[in-house]
Amino acid sequence: MMTRPPVLIPHASGTNRDLEAAQAVELAGGDPRIVHINSLRAGHVKWADHAAILLPGGFSYGDSLGAGARLALELRTWFGDELAVAVHKGRPILGICNGFQALVKSGLLSGPDRPEGRGITLTHNSNGRFECRWVTLGVEPSCRSGWLGEVSGLVVRCPVAHGEGRFVAADPGVIGTMSDAGLVAFRYLDAGALPVEPTGPAGGVHPANPNGSDADIAGICDATGAVVGMMPHPEDHIFDWQRPSGPPGGSGLPLFKAFVEAAR
Repeated sequence: MMTRPPVLIPHASGTNRDLEAAQAVELAGGDPRIVHINSLRAGHVKWADHAAILLPGGFSYGDSLGAGARLALELRTWFGDELAVAVHKGRPILGICNGFQALVKSGLLSGPDRPEGRGITLTHNSNGRFECRWVTLGVEPSCRSGWLGEVSGLVVRCPVAHGEGRFVAADPGVIGTMSDAGLVAFRYLDAGALPVEPTGPAGGVHPANPNGSDADIAGICDATGAVVGMMPHPEDHIFDWQRPSGPPGGSGLPLFKAFVEAAR
């Protein structure tokens, strides 16, 4: 019987999507372990004892300092060395929604190197409101992530639930650099799994692009390909009965299977 790789799912006060993430990991063949961030800080549980890391969604610390900002500070100051080792060893790291925000703001997902500082961020949705609805996204075929390469071109239907999910670059050149370097991991697609049309309703947000992200970017990876972040919630569509309407298919489970397989 094949051993299930242990997958660390850090929990901070306010995190509320860890159980769904754990269910997806388990169904994909992994051994999910939800651990409070305080236990990691105290050394009761080690990052190094896990084959993969999944930072789940939710509202860590109530987003009181900005979405994912407090958790990002912890990742950078308390666990920076341990996470650097995990990245160096190529262990897959996935951040979903709040986890993606924390990865970006901690510097683990900083986009292309720029002498003037980080060239990307995740900020308030351009329509100024919280978005909670289903979207379609696709895995970019040109993405340099090795484990995402196993599901290259995959189309996923799943919900978004965020108020600060708009991916913004410092200037248009950053987007081009990221695309050329294979750092774009996911893009929003329209309901027919086609690129989003450039026009949209008032507020500049097309129905297929829930937050107005530059170039319809829904997720990115780092230069090593090991670290991946995304705003939508594929863990909320791993069973067919979870899909509210539309054509069959589009499960997020293949994404988690690729994530777990890379941890073996």
